[in-house]
Amino acid sequence: MTRILFALPLMAVLAAPAAAQEEGDEAPSLMERGVEMFMEGLRQEMGPALEDLQGMAKEVGPALGEFLGEMGPALAEVLGKIDDLSNYQMPEMLPNGDIIIRRKTPLDPETDPAPNPDAESEPEPGDSIEL
Repeated sequence: MTRILFALPLMAVLAAPAAAQEEGDEAPSLMERGVEMFMEGLRQEMGPALEDLQGMAKEVGPALGEFLGEMGPALAEVLGKIDDLSNYQMPEMLPNGDIIIRRKTPLDPETDPAPNPDAESEPEPGDSIEL
């Protein structure tokens, strides 16, 4: 895959002299013929890989669009709550499967966001808990 990405700009740069030659009436030099042969070989070599890449894009494209349509708003909401990713450590998976992301430096209590009013409050020591 990286060879494809590297070869595409290279093909464009090397094709420029060949295109310029077509405008003139002079016979191509050995160097220009070599470049043309190289480009033709590269096209033949990369053709199947590019066709596979197009096929994969046709298969994955609709599913990726649907995923972004469904998850996009939720991801935007999460990213809105994160100030700067450089303030956080790498995600860590706990043995129970939970994933946590710790801040590198804790926030000050004065600057912590207000607690969620929808969250359940902790029971007082004398309160009964309904099970």
